[in-house]
Amino acid sequence: MNRRLISFCSSCLLAASLVIALVFPLNHARAFPLSEEEQEILEKSLSIVEIDREIARVEMKQQDTERSMLNLSKELAGKEEKLLIAQERAGARLRAYYMGEREDLLAALLSVNSWKDFFTVLDYYQLIMERDRDVLTGYRNELAKLNKSRKQLAAMADELAQMKDDLMMQRERVIELQRSVDGKLGASADPEHLRAMIEELTAYWENVGLHEVRRYFKALASAMMDFQDFLKDHQDSLVSENGGYVLVIREEDLNAFLRGKNDLLSNMAFLFEEDKIVATGSREGLNLRVEGHYTVEDVPQNAIVFHVDRLVFNGLELPDTTRLELEKDFDLGFYPQKIVPFVKAVEADIQKGTLTVKLKLSL
Repeated sequence: MNRRLISFCSSCLLAASLVIALVFPLNHARAFPLSEEEQEILEKSLSIVEIDREIARVEMKQQDTERSMLNLSKELAGKEEKLLIAQERAGARLRAYYMGEREDLLAALLSVNSWKDFFTVLDYYQLIMERDRDVLTGYRNELAKLNKSRKQLAAMADELAQMKDDLMMQRERVIELQRSVDGKLGASADPEHLRAMIEELTAYWENVGLHEVRRYFKALASAMMDFQDFLKDHQDSLVSENGGYVLVIREEDLNAFLRGKNDLLSNMAFLFEEDKIVATGSREGLNLRVEGHYTVEDVPQNAIVFHVDRLVFNGLELPDTTRLELEKDFDLGFYPQKIVPFVKAVEADIQKGTLTVKLKLSL
């Protein structure tokens, strides 16, 4: 019985150790600053993990696109067959005009001996004319659908070609990064220690880190969807100027607004620096730093769009694939026309402590 108890306790300790390793990774690395070599190897290892994940995502999208292209090609073949039938019908109707059948019908209309026969033939004539118009309209509609499908297929083919190019580029990046990491490990005085750090970091990132980073971005995106509420609390931020408006957002006001929207953001701080925004946060062994800037864009609608320029997780910089994925998945911008319907943004300027957005009337 004692042996079973000892075995059970050992299993519990092992499970607890694994949980601690996941939740509080790289304790030794954080207790003592990482060397330049360790920093470089861990960053490259994390980049390999993330680029591999991007490759898997693109491969899945590529497979979906190929399936869609196959289905669209089948649909296109069916439309082409229908179009040939419509074309033949329309051609037969048009030939009838030139071969005199309509003239014969018109002659019959003029040769009747009573008003009753006249209107009977006239009704018949109008039914034929309407049928002709229906056939021609159907032909034009089928032709428009066919051309639309052809354009969709061409766009999908271009997208697929671009995805294949992206995959080749990303795979080359992974090979180069892996070669560099292997070289560093081979030259290291303690390669096993570095491998253990890489495995620990990878496990933490895949099980906890990525999920938490996405949680932060989701919370930010949700808060920015309600940005019009910001003006309700800070009406003095919007002032008229030179036939337009100027929106001045102070960093302390933005922090208060975002923290009030989501408790997860209560441990984040947003700083307006020269030409960039810096957001930093720390929670339960996770440290996050996001740097970015705003641009004014008019497509698909006028917006102040946030771009992620730098993303640092626990002191390690994540690759561009992760930044672009988060930027695409989570909209951290805001839309002036949701605040004031008849204006559009023309400029966004970040200075120390403030973000200034210039708006002009758009009637």
